[in-house]
Amino acid sequence: MKILKKNNYWVLLLMFCISFQVVYSQVKTSKSRQIVSLNKNWKFHLGSANNPSKDFDYSIVRNFTIAGGGGGCIVPEFKDDDWRTVNIPHDWAVELPFEYHKHFDVQSHGYRPVGGFYPDNSIGWYRKHFTVDNTKEGQRFIIRFEGVYRDFKIWVNNNYIGSTFSGYSESSFDITDFIEFSKDNVIVVRVDATQYEGWFYEGAGIYRNVSLEVLSPVHIPEYGVYVSAKVEKAKGVVQAQTSVKNQEGKTTDCSVVSYLINAKGVKVTKSLTEKLTVKNNESAVTIQNFTINKPELWDLESPNLYRLVSLVKKNGITTDSTQTEFGIRTFDYDAEKGFSLNGKSMKVKGMCVHQDHAGVGTAVPDALVYYRIKLLKEMGVNAYRCSHNPPSKSVLEACDKLGMMVLDEIRVIGTGKEYLEQFEKLILRDRNHASIMLWSLGNEETGVQNTDLGRRMAHTLVQRQKELDPSRLSTYGGNNGIKYLGINQEMDVRGFNYHIKELDDYHKEHPKQPIIFSEVSSMVSSRGMYVKDSIKGYLPDYDLNKPRWGQTAEEWWKFTVDRPWLMGGFVWTGFDYRGEPTPFTWPNVNSHFGIMDVCGFPKNTYYYYQSWWTDKDVIKIYPHWNGYKTGEKVNVWCNSNADEVELLLNGKSLGKKAMPRNGHLEWEVVYERGKLEAVGLKNGKTIRTFVETTDKAYQIVLTPDRKIINADGNDVSVINVTVLDNKGREVTNAMNLIQFNLNGDARILGVGNGDPSSHEADKCLDGNWKRSLFNGKCQIILESSEKEGEFVLKASSEGLKNATVTIIQKRDKI
Repeated sequence: MKILKKNNYWVLLLMFCISFQVVYSQVKTSKSRQIVSLNKNWKFHLGSANNPSKDFDYSIVRNFTIAGGGGGCIVPEFKDDDWRTVNIPHDWAVELPFEYHKHFDVQSHGYRPVGGFYPDNSIGWYRKHFTVDNTKEGQRFIIRFEGVYRDFKIWVNNNYIGSTFSGYSESSFDITDFIEFSKDNVIVVRVDATQYEGWFYEGAGIYRNVSLEVLSPVHIPEYGVYVSAKVEKAKGVVQAQTSVKNQEGKTTDCSVVSYLINAKGVKVTKSLTEKLTVKNNESAVTIQNFTINKPELWDLESPNLYRLVSLVKKNGITTDSTQTEFGIRTFDYDAEKGFSLNGKSMKVKGMCVHQDHAGVGTAVPDALVYYRIKLLKEMGVNAYRCSHNPPSKSVLEACDKLGMMVLDEIRVIGTGKEYLEQFEKLILRDRNHASIMLWSLGNEETGVQNTDLGRRMAHTLVQRQKELDPSRLSTYGGNNGIKYLGINQEMDVRGFNYHIKELDDYHKEHPKQPIIFSEVSSMVSSRGMYVKDSIKGYLPDYDLNKPRWGQTAEEWWKFTVDRPWLMGGFVWTGFDYRGEPTPFTWPNVNSHFGIMDVCGFPKNTYYYYQSWWTDKDVIKIYPHWNGYKTGEKVNVWCNSNADEVELLLNGKSLGKKAMPRNGHLEWEVVYERGKLEAVGLKNGKTIRTFVETTDKAYQIVLTPDRKIINADGNDVSVINVTVLDNKGREVTNAMNLIQFNLNGDARILGVGNGDPSSHEADKCLDGNWKRSLFNGKCQIILESSEKEGEFVLKASSEGLKNATVTIIQKRDKI
C-alpha cells in the first residue's frame, strides 16, 4: 500500500507501531519466548482504605496466614460479573470529579479526591481471568507490570505472589508454580494510592502495560542483555554482555549465538558463538565483541538504530531468542566547550515533562506518547527530562526512534534497600537505549542535598551507576545554587535548577565541572488568554509571567547561548500538567508552566523556541484580533526568525523592525476590526502570517493526527477540534460546548481542552461524551479495536454545522 508522506515522522510512526504490535499483540516473538499482552478485559472495583465491608473484607480476612488461604475477592471463585470491565492502561483518579480541599497535597495533585483524605477513592481492586494451554507446561511464566500507582499486591489463584512499593518502578513476578493449565486462572491486584510520592498529579491504578512472558527453562533473564557501543577510528565497536539462566533442574550445556542487524534487518556482522555450562538455578555471563565498519550513527536528524540478535541454543535447538535495539553515538561533556553529540557541538534544548495528558491522566497509551514527543521535536526540542520519575518504556522507545536525547531520572534519592533497588532497576532496564544522555540521581532533595548524608548516598549511587553502565555520566537537579556541598560534590555534571545569577561565579570556582540547567525558566501562561484573571486562574499568553525563582524563555536562552561552557538546559515544562496550579489555587486545577497545554496545543512561547531552535521559517503574531474595543491599545508580539518584520493593519504599514537575535518584536497597536498582518524577510525570502477579526462560530472542524491506525486494540487517533466562521476563518476565542458520537468498533478514551480551570469530565463514563472549547480548541482521543474496518466520529453543537471524520483500522497499514 502506498503511503503519502508529509515528512519522515509518519514513516517513523508506522515503524514504531509495527514494533509495538510485535511486542504487544496477543502472542508474538521467537521460537520459544512469547510475550502475551494482558492489557484487555480486567475487572475493576473501588475498595476502601478504612472500611473492611467496602474493601471486600481485605483487612479482616486471613490473606497471608497460609498458602492459598485468602478470602474476599482474592479467591478465584469470587463473582466479579458486576465489576466494571476496563482495559490497561487505566487511571481511576482521572475518572473522579474535582473536589476542593485546602490541604496542599490535594491541591498539588489537581484536586482529584484521592489520597489519605479520601479513603473510599484510594483503593482499587483488579481481577484478570486468563487461560494457558497445557502444551505450555514445563515453560516459565513471568508476569510484568510496567507501572502501577502505587503500593500494589498481587495474588494468582489465591496465592500471594508479591508487592511493589513505588508507583514508578517496573515489576516482574515468576508465577510458574501457580499456573493451572487449560483452566481458568485469576490474577488479583490490590492497589493502594493513599500515599503520595510526588507533589504533582500521579494518578491511581495499573497505568502502564501488563504482559505475560513465556520462557524456556534455559533462557535470557530479565535485563540479561547489555549492549555498549562507541566509535573508534571511524569504526563502531560494540560489546554485548549476555546472561543465561538455567531453571531446568540440572546443570546444562548451552551456547550463546549473537550477531548484529541494521534497521532494515540486514545482518552487518558475522555470528559469534560462546559455549556455557550453567548450574541449576544459576546464571552465567558471556561477553562478545563486534566491529562495524563505517557505522550509521545515531543522532538527532538520523536516529539510526541497530539490533543485537541473541540466541540461546541447547543441542542445536534454540531455547530462547531476543533482539535488543541500540545506537552507536558519542556524547561529550566539556567544562569549557559544552556539550557535543558525535563531535558536533550543540546546546541541549530540553524540556522537563510529566507523564499525564488530557483525557487519560497518567494512563497514556504508547501511540499517544509518540504523539507528544513528536510535538516537542517539531518545536525544536532535542532532549527530554523525565520529571521526576522513571519513564515508561514507550517514552524511551519513541525517543530512540525520533532522535530525542533523554535525561533519565529516579523519583527519590536514597540507598536504603527499597530506593537502591529502584535505582538499579532503572539502570538495568534503560541502559541499552540510544537516547539516554545522562542519569539523574534526583531532584531538589532539600533535606539532604547540602549534607554529608547526601554526599554519601550520591557517592554510592554514582559508583553503582558506573558499575552497571560505565558508558554514561550522572547529574542531579539541585536548587542549592553556588554551594559545592553534599550531593553536588559527587556529580560528574553539575545540574542547576534555576539560580541563573550564580552560574558565572560557580563556573569560575569549579572550571573543570561541566554545567547544565537541569531545570530552568518556569514561565507561566494560559493558552489564548491576554489578561490576568486571578479569580478564574488565567495568565496572559506572553513570555512575561515568571515566578520569583524563574526566568522568561528569552532571558534564560540568551544567557545560555552567550556562554559556550554552559551545556544548555531543560525548561520547566514542555506541557502543562495536572496539579501545581502556581500561582493560583482553586478553581485552577492544573499548572501553567507548559510551553503547550495539557492537550499539546501550543501556547505562544512555543513559537519563540521554534524560531531559535529550528531552521524552519517561523513567523507568529498575537494576540488574536477578536473582542477588543475600537481605539483600545493592544500589545502585539511577533515571534520569528526573519531578519526583519513589517506589521500592517488593514493594509496600512505600522512600521518595519529588525528582529534581534534570540529575541522578539513588539508593537503597540490601536485596535480596529479587520486584518493584522506580519510580513517577514528572511534571507531574501518573504514569510507572512496574520490574525483577523472573525464572525461567530458557524461550523465544526475535526482534524485527526492520523486517519489510518492499527487494528490492534492499542493504537490511538488524536482528533483536534476547532470551529470556523461562515467565511472559513478559525474562531480562536470560541467556547462552544461540543458533543461527540462514535459509530463503529472503537472506543473513546477521553476528552480535554487545555483550560487550566475547567472542571468538566475527562472521562464520560455514562457515554455522553462532551467538552467545551477553550479559546477555540478541544481534543478527543480514540482507541482502536482489534477488528479491521472503519469508524465514524461525529461532533455536534447547538447552532453549529456538524462535522464527521472517518478513521480506518488496518492490521497492516503498509
